[in-house]
Amino acid sequence: MDWQQEVINSGVWVLKAYVITTLVFGLTVWALAKFTVWGGHFWSITGGYFSPKRSWRPILAVALILLLTLSAVRLDVLFSNWYNSMYTSLQKLDEVAFWAAMWLFAVLATTHVIRSLFDFYVQQAFTIHWRVWLNEQLLSGWLNEQSYYRSQYLDKSIENPDQRIQQDITVFVESSLTLSMGVVNALVSTIAFTAILWGLSGPLAIMGVDIPRAMVFLVFLYVIIATVFAIHIGRPLILLNFLNERFNANYRYALVRLREYSESIAFYAGERVEGALLRSRFAQVIGNAWAIVYRSLKFLGFNFTVTQAAVVFPFIIQAQRFFTKQISLGDLIQTAQAFGRLQDNLSFFRNAYDNFASYRATLDRLTGFRGAIEQARQLPEPDVSEQGQRLALESLTVTTPNGRLLIENLNLDISEGQPLLIRGPSGAGKTTLLRAIAGLWPYCHGKIIRPATGALFLSQKPYIPLGSLRDALYYPQALPGLKEAPPMPDESAAAGHGAPSNLDAILPPSDSAAETMDATHDEQARKVLRQVQLGHLADRLDETADWGRILSLGEQQRLAFGRLLLAKPIAAFLDEATSAMDEGLEDAMYRLVREQLPQMALVSVGHRSTLLVHHPRQLTLKLEGAWELSNS
Repeated sequence: MDWQQEVINSGVWVLKAYVITTLVFGLTVWALAKFTVWGGHFWSITGGYFSPKRSWRPILAVALILLLTLSAVRLDVLFSNWYNSMYTSLQKLDEVAFWAAMWLFAVLATTHVIRSLFDFYVQQAFTIHWRVWLNEQLLSGWLNEQSYYRSQYLDKSIENPDQRIQQDITVFVESSLTLSMGVVNALVSTIAFTAILWGLSGPLAIMGVDIPRAMVFLVFLYVIIATVFAIHIGRPLILLNFLNERFNANYRYALVRLREYSESIAFYAGERVEGALLRSRFAQVIGNAWAIVYRSLKFLGFNFTVTQAAVVFPFIIQAQRFFTKQISLGDLIQTAQAFGRLQDNLSFFRNAYDNFASYRATLDRLTGFRGAIEQARQLPEPDVSEQGQRLALESLTVTTPNGRLLIENLNLDISEGQPLLIRGPSGAGKTTLLRAIAGLWPYCHGKIIRPATGALFLSQKPYIPLGSLRDALYYPQALPGLKEAPPMPDESAAAGHGAPSNLDAILPPSDSAAETMDATHDEQARKVLRQVQLGHLADRLDETADWGRILSLGEQQRLAFGRLLLAKPIAAFLDEATSAMDEGLEDAMYRLVREQLPQMALVSVGHRSTLLVHHPRQLTLKLEGAWELSNS
């Protein structure tokens, strides 16, 4: 074999194959997206990433990955020819040819290693950029227009959105690239190795009839029959993989809730009930896992049998030609390798069927998630408008999702310096009215006028975000006056000889955010803590901890009043925001707010009569939509 000419031929082959494969690949993606359901789902989720209007980089990256994939196929062909030359030199006891083959192997192996490393980098960079874009698309859709909240009003709410964003995106991106390039590699390799096997294959007599190039026809027949049986056996894996994701996510969510509500559960001594729920959900996980195991045993057992039988098949067919010296040892070995490679390529869909099943399940989950976002956006929205700093309601009617009337034709104008207290029996719609004013409640009509910005809502149980106490105090504002970001983990410690005995040791300490704020803003935060009677926590402002568990509900409510003082909103809405305080603290907090923010429009929801002294106006909600506005 003339290896210098082979290099030229390889370049021409890669160029031709690249042009043809690129055209076929593009047309296939277009056809799948247009004429298949799952292809349409794929394109609806991620088609925007590959739009030339957005950027040409993803398309160029795919083009480069295709080139590298085709180069890998050509290298496999060259290795196949090398094996022929090497084994032929051994058979002929040609020492010069043998050592020449060794030098040639060094060149081929080096090229293969360089191509593999570059291909790894390009694919990893591509998947990372794709993940970043897709995560931003779904996360923005989930957050924008408060879909994360409004989706709870759908007829069928979406399950485990956290898993779909965090895990399914990663699986989707990696599987999309792996499976698509696997298909390209398999099809192109099939063509390349069919040509090799065609040249090495001889006639085979079956029942007195000579079949020319029989090896090629036998391998195709062998794999097609095996693939049909494999698809039939493996089809249930699609549903089983989908259920596996759902059951594991449900079990994990139940465990998270146990941690989140641990104190309440402990007070109720609810371990037995929680344990029964957790064990029930875990039983679903295990039951489905066994179903996957039993189905996979059938599927893998069939595949293993087919694969092992294919090992000796070409030797049996070509043995007679070898012993009659019609072919050399190198030809025999190359025939077996070409047959094996061709059988592997044709069996790609059979062997990867469970991967396709898992991918289809992931695609369905992301499609369902995206559909839930669109449905949440299509829910009716309150008519909220802006007229400077005015806060008013005009002909507002609020109902429950099933149409029960809560508030009918409410007209109200809330003035600065004239706090309003909303009262009424449970179920009258007090909190629902605040949701409507906030623009969260879809089931209302009428006009809501409020400031575009500068409105703050305090709930009975304040939300305490992850991070430091300072983060919780300023929420939802960004921290002012930051000097620098907290340090990242020390990578050098993790890269040393041997893994560290305690991986937590390489993470920054919990108070690593200290000294990140300038003195002026730091003193302001400390002053506010003292004003809301949380001065004992001033030295722990930059301590990162689970503050939602450390602080009592009363302390959390006082922290929320600190947010009011820092944010200085135009309007504030307090929903039972002092329910965990004693009457003395409640009085002190309201007096503090009125002293510090006298021009702020204040609306409170509460039952205590002690609130009346701080609210000269009262709105009393009655049942069946009735209401009454009065002055104290």
